Amino acid sequence: MGIKVSASILGCDLANLESEIRRAELAGADCIHFDVMDGVFVNNISFGLPVLKSAKKVSGLPIDVHLMIKDPERYIERFIDCGADNITFHLEAAHDPEQCIKICKEKGASVGISVKPATDIRAVYPYLDKIDMVLIMTVEPGFGGQGFICEMIEKIKALDEKIKEQGLSTVIQVDGGINEKTAPQAVLSGATNLVAGTYLFGSKDISSRVKKLKESACR
Repeated sequence: MGIKVSASILGCDLANLESEIRRAELAGADCIHFDVMDGVFVNNISFGLPVLKSAKKVSGLPIDVHLMIKDPERYIERFIDCGADNITFHLEAAHDPEQCIKICKEKGASVGISVKPATDIRAVYPYLDKIDMVLIMTVEPGFGGQGFICEMIEKIKALDEKIKEQGLSTVIQVDGGINEKTAPQAVLSGATNLVAGTYLFGSKDISSRVKKLKESACR
């Protein structure tokens, strides 16, 4: 399985959203990562439905929506209607994870579950055969530009082992502090989907950085 790169627009120049999305597309990114924060579940506020609609209009890539919000059950359907191709919700924020999964499946979207650094990865095991992806946060969710938490490597390894043990194809995505130094650690531990924002959009040459991330398994 090849390494996929999800370009997080949290790290882009939002005054030029369309051109930044185009830059990511031309650079070879596989999808656009769209972080939604409510100021309650995490201590920050980011994008909502109107921005997602705008991004969808100009993006030729799938849009991967990461809901860092309380009670995601209330909003999932609306985010899918506005253009989300994948919804990832936080296990810690959902009253009924099964309902979140059901809504996504019924609406034709893929679905992932995310966990904060302090959450035991075993908490997602009961859902592995029902979801498409697990997002392991390698920073505390809420702000871009943070450093990679090295202790999360063991969490990635444990999840990869469990997925293989169950004979599943659940994707492991990592988000937080991803760059050419940390990506190989994550990939060699089992991650196949890398979210990067500041690392990509902070460079004039996104293409070379996307290439470096996709070649992580070779280093």
